Amino acid sequence: QVQLIESGGGTVQAGGSLRLSCAASGYRVSTLCMGWFRQAPGKEREGVAAVDSDGSSSYADSVKGRFTISKDNAKNRLYLQMNSLKPEDTAMYYCAAKQWACWDRREFGYWGQGTQVTVSS
Repeated sequence: QVQLIESGGGTVQAGGSLRLSCAASGYRVSTLCMGWFRQAPGKEREGVAAVDSDGSSSYADSVKGRFTISKDNAKNRLYLQMNSLKPEDTAMYYCAAKQWACWDRREFGYWGQGTQVTVSS
């Protein structure tokens, strides 16, 4: 069983930065595909970024060049560095994990409780 706890959300002005953190327990992050998702009020949940066990990463077009996903295997943590934030980045952000490769179509089975990010204009 994987447990995930996010932190680092908050309110920031447009153009600012935040770093989200996800602490994992029960499994080594080095062996998992891990991702960040977000959901804004009235909108569907969307994938933001993912990083595989081999370190390869992928991003939604809307965040490419602004967000960076990374893993610290020693600390068993996942991070999302968010720069040049825009009001449209406002959402609840969730950390997720699955025990298969990121390219595998099976869904993420483990989710955190979420952390709120609000970007003011």
